[in-house]
Amino acid sequence: MRCLLLVAPLLLLLCPTHCFAQDQPTTGLVDKVFDFPSKLFGKVKKSSDDLDKQIASQTQKVLKQLAAREARVKKKLSRIDSTKAATLFAGSETQYASLEQRIASNAVPIGTGTSGEYLARLDSLKTGLSFLQQNPQLLSSVKNVEGLNGSLTSVTQLQAKIQSANQVQQFISGREQQLKAQLSQYSFGKELAGFNQGAYYYQQRLAAYKSTLQDKSKMEEATFTQLNKIPAYQSFMAKNSYIGRLFGLPGNYGSPASVVGLQTKDQVKQMIGKLGGSGSTSGGSGGGGDPSGFVQQQLGSVQQELTQLQNKVSQLVLPGGSSGSVVMPDFTPNSQKTKSLLGRLQFGYNVQTQKSNILVPTTASLALTLGYKLSDKSSVGVGMSYNLGLGNGLNHIAFSNQGLGLRSYLDIKAKGSLWISGGFEYNYFTAFSGISDIKNLDLWQKSALLGISKKYKITKNKTGILQVLYDFLYQEHIPQSTPLMFRMGYQF
Repeated sequence: MRCLLLVAPLLLLLCPTHCFAQDQPTTGLVDKVFDFPSKLFGKVKKSSDDLDKQIASQTQKVLKQLAAREARVKKKLSRIDSTKAATLFAGSETQYASLEQRIASNAVPIGTGTSGEYLARLDSLKTGLSFLQQNPQLLSSVKNVEGLNGSLTSVTQLQAKIQSANQVQQFISGREQQLKAQLSQYSFGKELAGFNQGAYYYQQRLAAYKSTLQDKSKMEEATFTQLNKIPAYQSFMAKNSYIGRLFGLPGNYGSPASVVGLQTKDQVKQMIGKLGGSGSTSGGSGGGGDPSGFVQQQLGSVQQELTQLQNKVSQLVLPGGSSGSVVMPDFTPNSQKTKSLLGRLQFGYNVQTQKSNILVPTTASLALTLGYKLSDKSSVGVGMSYNLGLGNGLNHIAFSNQGLGLRSYLDIKAKGSLWISGGFEYNYFTAFSGISDIKNLDLWQKSALLGISKKYKITKNKTGILQVLYDFLYQEHIPQSTPLMFRMGYQF
C-alpha cells in the first residue's frame, strides 16, 4: 500500500500537462470488407480443439493415476492407523471424480473472467474473434461467419479448459504437500516419491502445452494487422481484453467527460509539497514548496519494496509461464517424460564400408534407424540396412544388391559426448535379385555388437555420430569378417 501511495502521486507529477487532453475521437467501423483467409478460422478451431483434447486427456490420466495411488496409500495406512486414514482420505475419491468430470466436460470453471492465467495469444484471439462476431459486416462471406463462430467457441472452451487444468494443478500440489506432511512419520517414501513425480510431470506437461500458444501463424499476424487499422477495434480491445477488464477502464475513457473531477498538475504538486513539508522545522519542503526533493528521498525505499515484491512473484512462476503452486521435484527429472511420442523419436542414418574379398565386392552398408529416447541419457531403437555392391576397385565399378540387414541398438551416455553403444543384428550377405532370394533364414548371419559412439552437435536438431563397434560373433561368419566396425551417420 505504501508503494501505491508514493508511486501514484509521482506518476501524476511527472506526467506532462497534456496527459489528460482528449484523444482524437475514434471513428466508427470502416465500410471496407476485409478478405480474411478462408482457412484462418478453420485452423484456429483445429489447433484449439487439438490442444483442448491433449490437456483433457493428460489431466484425466494423471488424476486417475494419483487417485489410484492414494487408494493404495489409504489401504496401507489403514493397517497402521485406521482413524488417521479415514480422516486424511475423507472425500478424496469424490474430489478426484469431480475434477475428472469437470475436465471431461466443457463446463466453465469456478472463478472465470479476470481471475484466470493471462496468455497473450489466447487473449488476443478471443478478443479479436469476439470483435468480428459483433461486426460480421467486415467479413466477405457467410462461410467466414460460420467459421468465425466455430473458432470462437473452440477458443473460449480452450481458455476454460486451461483454467480448469490450473485448478487441478493447484489441487494436486496442495494434496502432495498435505500427504507429505501427514505421512512423514510413516514409511511411505516410495509412495510419496511416486506422487511427487506425477505432480511434477503434470506441471511440466501443462507448461509445455501453454508454450505452444506463444507462436502465432502468419495468417494470424496478417489478420490482426488488418484489425489494428480499425479505431473501433482498438477501443474494443482496450475495454474487453484481459488487461482491459483487469484494470476496469471506464466506459467514457478518452472522452472529455473522463477528466471531469480530476486534480490538476498544480494541485498534485501542492498536495505532495504539504506531505513532504509536514513536521519539518527548517530546510524542509514546506507547504507550497518544491516537492521534488521529497519525491527523490522516497524513490530508494519505493524501489526496494518493488524489488522485494518482484522477487516474491518470480518465485511463484513456473517454467513456460505457468501459474499456480510450484511442485519441486524430489528426484532427478527426466525431461523426455513431458514430451509427446513424436517428440521422443529419433530418426537417423549411417554408413559403413567393407573391403572386397574373394567372394564379395566392396560394399557400402546404408542404414536407416528409428530410436526412442528413454531418458536424456539413454535410447533404444531399430533399423534396417541395405548393402550396396560397389565393384572391385576404381577400374571395376559395378553396382549390385549385396544384402540386407535388420538391427537393434541401445545407447547409454557415458561421459560428455561419449556413449556406450550395443546392439544385435541379422545380416544377409549374399547377392540377390528379388525378395524371394532372401527368405532362407539360415543364410542370415548374426552380429553381437558393443562399442563407443561419439556424438556431436551439427545444428540444433541434427547430431553427428562416429562409432567404433566390436562384433563378438565375427568368427562365425562365412567368410569370416573383421571384428571391428567403423560407422558414421546422423540423428535428427
